[in-house]
Amino acid sequence: MNQLSNRINSIPESATLAMAAKAREMKEKGVEVISLSLGEPDFKTPKHIQDGAIDAIKSEDFFAYPPVNGYLDLRKAISEKFKRDNNLEYSADQIVVSNGAKQSIANVFMAILNPGDEVVVLTPYWVSYSAMILLAEGQPVFVRGTIENDFKATADQIKEAITEKTKAVIFSSPCNPTGSVFTKSELTAIADVLKDRKDITIISDEIYELINFGEKHESIGTIGDLQERTVTVNGFSKGFAMTGWRVGYIGAPLWIAKAANKMQGQYTSGNCSIAQRAALTALNGPMEPTIKMAQAYENRRSLVYDLLNEIPGFEVNMPQGAFYFFPNVKHYLGKSINDTKIDTVNDLCMYLLEDAHVSLVTGEAFGDPECLRISYAASEEDLTTALSKVKESLAKLS
Repeated sequence: MNQLSNRINSIPESATLAMAAKAREMKEKGVEVISLSLGEPDFKTPKHIQDGAIDAIKSEDFFAYPPVNGYLDLRKAISEKFKRDNNLEYSADQIVVSNGAKQSIANVFMAILNPGDEVVVLTPYWVSYSAMILLAEGQPVFVRGTIENDFKATADQIKEAITEKTKAVIFSSPCNPTGSVFTKSELTAIADVLKDRKDITIISDEIYELINFGEKHESIGTIGDLQERTVTVNGFSKGFAMTGWRVGYIGAPLWIAKAANKMQGQYTSGNCSIAQRAALTALNGPMEPTIKMAQAYENRRSLVYDLLNEIPGFEVNMPQGAFYFFPNVKHYLGKSINDTKIDTVNDLCMYLLEDAHVSLVTGEAFGDPECLRISYAASEEDLTTALSKVKESLAKLS
C-alpha cells in the first residue's frame, strides 16, 4: 500500500542522478560505460584546499557543531568575494552557507513561497528548480529560450509570464544545461521588466561563474536597486572541483537570509565544519588551479563542438560557459531500429546507453523535450571515443 505523501509523489526523480545510477548498474555488470551525464568536474580538488581541510582536522578546533549559517570568518570571506568579484554588497549577516547550492535554493523557496505562488523559471533550467518549487507548494511558470536565441529567454517573454501571483524569478548564468551566459545588456532588459515589481524576488544561480569563456561575468543584483531583492547563489562545487564537499551559499536581503537560516536550522543545521575550512582555504588561496581547469574546459568545448557538428541531424550552439552542450536532436525522433522505436529524447538516451554505452541526459528534464545534455567534464580521450560511438549508433537508426 502506497502511503507516501502527495508532495513526494508529485515530483520526479532527478533525471541526471537517475541516468548516472543506470550507468553505474551497467558498469557493475562489467559494461564499459562512458558517462557524460553528470555535471561533475573530472578534476581533483586542488591540493592546497585539501591541505586546508587536513589542517583543520589536525587542529582539533573544528569538531563541534558549527553555526547554522556558517562560520563567521567564512561568511566574511564570502562577503569580500561578492564585493571584489561581483560588485555586490552583502554583509556577513546576509550570507548563509549550506550543504551545496541545491540546499541554498531550496531554503529560499521554502522561506518565501506560499501555496499557489508562482515562480517564473527561465528554461532550459536546472532539473531541480521545478521540483523545489512544487515541494514548497508553489507553481513553476516556464519561459522557454530556444536554440535560435542561444537558449536565452527574453525580457519580453518574462514580462508576458508575470502575473499578480508571481513571487519570484529564477535563472542560472552561466546556465546548466545550455552553457549560455546572459550579457549585461540582456540582464539590464530583464531588470527593467522587474524594476516596478518590488514584491518579486530574483534568484540568480551563479554556481558556474568561474567557468566562463566570453565576456566578464555579470550579476543581475548590481543593476539599479535590484540587490535589495536579489538572492545571489554560488558555491564551490564547479569552480573549485569540490562537488563532494557540499558547500554552497547565498547572499540575500537580510529578511531572506534570516528565514533561510531558520529553515536550515530545522532541517540540517550547519554545513560540515571541515568542509567549511576547505572552502575558506579555496577563497583565500591561489586561483591558478581554477584558471587551468577553466582553460581545459574551453579546449574541450572546441573539441566537442567540432565532433557534434560532424553528427548528422544535431543542431548545436556554442556555449559561453559551464561545461555542457545542449544539442537539438528532434531529427531522430520517430526513427527506429529493429523493435526499438525512438519516440522521445528519453528513448534516444536509453538507446545510446544500451547501444553506444554512453550516458547522456534527456532535455525534457531541463524543460526542452527536443534536446539532450552532454557534459564535457571528461577527458578528451573519453569525449572523442564517446561521441564517435554516439555517431555510429545514430547512423543505425532509420
